[in-house]
Formats: sequence, C-alpha cells, structure tokens
Amino acid sequence: MDVFLLGLEHILTFSALLSILAGTILGVAVGVLPGLGSVIGITMILPFTFSMDQIPALALMLGIYCGSVYGGSISAIVINTPGTPQAAATALDGFPMAQRGDADLAIGWATVASVLGGLFSVLVLIIAAPQLAAFSLNFTAIEYFALGIFALICIANVSRGAMAKGLLSGAIGLFLATIGVDHVTGDMRFTFGNFEMTAGISLIPAIVGLFALSEVFIRASESTQVKEVITHKVGFRLPALSEWTPRLWLLLKSCTIGSFVGTLPGTGAATAAFIAYGEAKRSAPNKEKLGIGEPDGLVSAESANNAVTGSAMVPTLALGIPGDPVTALMLGTFIVHGLTPGPRLFTENLDLVYAVFLILVLVNVLMFFVGALGAQLFTRALRVPEPLLMAMVTVIAIVGAYGVRGNPLDLATAFLAGVGGFVLRKAGFPLAPLVIGMVLSQMIENSLRQGLLLTRGSFLAFFERPIALTLFMVTAAMLLWPLVRYVREREQKEGKS
Repeated sequence: MDVFLLGLEHILTFSALLSILAGTILGVAVGVLPGLGSVIGITMILPFTFSMDQIPALALMLGIYCGSVYGGSISAIVINTPGTPQAAATALDGFPMAQRGDADLAIGWATVASVLGGLFSVLVLIIAAPQLAAFSLNFTAIEYFALGIFALICIANVSRGAMAKGLLSGAIGLFLATIGVDHVTGDMRFTFGNFEMTAGISLIPAIVGLFALSEVFIRASESTQVKEVITHKVGFRLPALSEWTPRLWLLLKSCTIGSFVGTLPGTGAATAAFIAYGEAKRSAPNKEKLGIGEPDGLVSAESANNAVTGSAMVPTLALGIPGDPVTALMLGTFIVHGLTPGPRLFTENLDLVYAVFLILVLVNVLMFFVGALGAQLFTRALRVPEPLLMAMVTVIAIVGAYGVRGNPLDLATAFLAGVGGFVLRKAGFPLAPLVIGMVLSQMIENSLRQGLLLTRGSFLAFFERPIALTLFMVTAAMLLWPLVRYVREREQKEGKS
C-alpha cells in the first residue's frame, strides 16, 4: 500500500498530469494522420524528453503510445484510411457505418472498446509483470543471451513473407551497435581511424532517420498528386448500454486475444486486431453482418489492438526485452532516465513501476474524453496537405536528432539512416528487426561473454541449463519452421501433379 501511495504521489504533480494530457492528445492526433503512427510519433518526441524528469517523460511517451493506437480508428472510420496499421481491421466495418451516416456512432463504439481494451491490458500488466520479473531472478547471463536471441528471431519470424530479409535486417542492427569502443577490451571496432566514430552510432538519431526521415523519402518518391480528402460529418455518439450487453462476451474474448498477442515479441496490435476480427466472424452474435457496418467488428478490432498496449510492456518492464519498435523506444526512455527494466526495477524502483501502472490507467480513461470532445477537431487535421505534414515531420525530426547531444554528427547519422531505411523499405526489408538488433546488441554480446566466463569458454555448457535449452529449442523451431512448411508445400504440389 505504501508503494502504491508513492506511485500515486509521483503522478499527482502538475508536470506529470500535464504530460499525461499532452501525450494523450498528441498521440490521438498522430494516430489520426495516416502514415505517421506510434513509432514515428514517439520517435519525434523522444529526444525532447531528455531534459524532462523521469515521470513526466514516461507519462508523455505512454500517452503518445496509447493515444496513437486509438487515434488510427478515427481516420479508418471517417475516410477509410487507417491512421495506423493497427486500425486496418477497424475500417472494414467503421467506414460502411460512416457511409450510411453513422460515423459518430462508429467512433463511439470504437472509443469505448478502445478504452476497455486498454484498461484490461493494464490489469494484465499489473498481474503478469511482477510474476515474470520474479521468475527472471533465476536467469543468469546464459538465459539472458538465449532470451535475446529468441526475441530477435521472433521479430524476424513475423516479417511478412520475408524471414531471410528479417534475419539480415536484425544482423545489420547487431553489427551497427558494435561500432565504437569495445566495452570489455577498450579496442576500437569499425571506426576506420575516425575519432568521431569512437562513441558509436547514437540510437536516437538512427531511429529518427530510419522511421521518420525514411517515411518522408518514401512519400516523396511516390505520387506527387495532391489527393483530396473527403470527410463525413463527424461527431460523437455513445451506443446504448443495452447494445453492449449481448457483446460483452465478444469484448472479453477480444481483450484476452489482444493481451495474449501483446506479450509475444514481434506480433503487435495489427496482428491482434485481425485475429480478434477473425474470431468475431466465427462466433459474434451478428457475424453474418460483419464487413457491411456491424459494431461487432469495431468492438473486436479496437478492444484487441488497444489491449496490446499494456501487455506489450510486460516483457519490456519485467525482462528488459522489447517486443517491437515502440517498446524498444520505451525501453530507451527508461534507460536514458536512469532506470533499468528487468527484475531490479521491481526491487529497487517499485514505486516508479506503480507510477507507470497508474499513468496507463489515466491515459486510457483520458482517451475517452479526448475522443468524445475532440473527434470533430481531429478529423480536420486530415485536411492538412501532405507536403506540409511531411515538412513538419522533417523539421521536428532534424531538431530532435540534433538536440540530443548537440553534435553535428548526429544529423549525418539521421540522414544516412533515413536513406538506408528508404533503400531497405523499397527492397522489402523490415526495419523492426534492425532496431531491435541495435537495442539488444549490447545485452546479447555482454551476456554471451559473461556466460562464456561462467562456463570457462564452453558454449556447449549453455545447453545444460533447462531454461536456456528451452529457449534455444523454441528459437531453432522458429528458424526451421519456414523450411519445413516449404518442403510440405512442395510435396503437396508434386502430389497433385
């Protein structure tokens, strides 16, 4: 109880409450604008949090994270263009409702489902994270090495149809993080005699370039024709309580699906939304109406994708292992502000952990009021010309990249990362494994070295520890599964011929 009160004291300050409000509003706005989304929103704001205190900085980032996941539903409903990938399933029923004049009701359904899904995920986080952190006390460097490899392979494995490219992207991230001074021996690695390179590649400018600037380059390379955005008349209308009663079981199932998917590295809210939507098409009370403007579709998709937000923080807080680029950025925020996610966080900074729980609760509750009061205002942002929007993103990205250390080299890093990200995306390489590789590289390398010291240089001894062996076996299965699937498909084709 004392820890809870300390956490409450942390967030009941003017700066913390202002950060929660500003982060939620900004997050919804970022989510509404197609093409920005959670990663770019957090990327642009992250450098500006370095001068902030711990709690306000975390509150701002969590507000943007949760708000952006919900915000994507508004543009999905109003213009049939999801503001974020997480809201793609929402458009299937949201836009047909808008076409028949029920855009305000559709936003009401989406908002309530989003809030309930988010709160459900916070409950999962509160229950699961401490238990996982306690279990991870059994981990040595060997287990953390196995866990790091497992997380990286998970991210690569879900790269759509391109696991080889996902693995190569992750390897590039691991390599880039090794540039600079070796933390153990003090040797210079891949600096080519350049003194400025001894500090290594700064993570924040690299992320700013990979996501924000590469998006600008992608937009610039595509059609230059200005598209006219047609928006329906938008307001906010809550569905009657009686309409929720037959959908409570669907809501609970979708929240559970989203929370479970969120704890798995590399899956994300978009995956959760489509899995929940598929389950709704199988078992929802009005399953035959899905796709033509049925609220069941909105309830399943929005509750599931928002249920990911809290549960995705479970491995991040408990193990220090990010499951996607968003939680990787959140992990960076913790580290920059002197906090190390993992078991020690729950023993040394438990009051801050409870503060994070409370921030997530407040953000999700506040999302309801932001959506109810600001739906009409946010849709006006859809009329901002794309060239102007991309110019704003570029300016904020450059200021953010330079402002971290005031080092001109960071501007060059951001630009080169932007060009590299543009080339990789055009070639079909996913960026998520690259970022996760950069974030996890030091932990994987240090754990490997420490593990070899524990086993006196014997790597085979890593397989003698049950937890590590299990993780290695699951990792191997994930690597071999695409090959097995390919062989089976080939045999089936030969059998038919």
